[in-house]
Amino acid sequence: MSKLISIVGASGVGKTALVQAISKRDGFISAYEQHNERPFQALFKNDSRYALANQIDYFLLRAEQEGELRRASEIGIMDGGLDLDFHGFTRLFLSRGLLSDAEYDLCRRVYSFIRQTLPPPDLIVRLCADEGTVAARLSARDRVNIASAEDTALFNSFLDEWLASIPSRYVLELDVSKESIQYEHSIRRILDRIHDEH
Repeated sequence: MSKLISIVGASGVGKTALVQAISKRDGFISAYEQHNERPFQALFKNDSRYALANQIDYFLLRAEQEGELRRASEIGIMDGGLDLDFHGFTRLFLSRGLLSDAEYDLCRRVYSFIRQTLPPPDLIVRLCADEGTVAARLSARDRVNIASAEDTALFNSFLDEWLASIPSRYVLELDVSKESIQYEHSIRRILDRIHDEH
């Protein structure tokens, strides 16, 4: 079973760009959030009735992706992931009234069941950036996003709470506010952490 790395953080922090940069190196295989390809994302953007369907679709997508990455010979690296979708986005949508308590509980049950059948990531890389950087990156995007720059502080608080429950040896925090699009510094830190584990 191959190692799995999950890149997590608020929308606009640079998860996709980092995964794209590191996946150009030998020895890595990647999986992405697929915002524009998901069947309920655009519908949810315009109608909150699709929130539950969107979350369940993402949970299943991420579980399928994890299975594929674990079966590959290379190290798997994910843009976001199952845990971020639940601990970050599902909690955010509940707080914004886009999911009811009962719908949130259904999401929790589905997430918990999936995570019981799949091992968690071997490394969670948490990206942080200042609010101005996040806002600028979000405004430059050409994709369907539900979360906005105004959600960043609350979203980060949910991530803080989740990651506090994870042993520190499985978490690497990186400030990417001043990173170039090639992410040389962050990639070096990730590679160092991987090599330290061998």
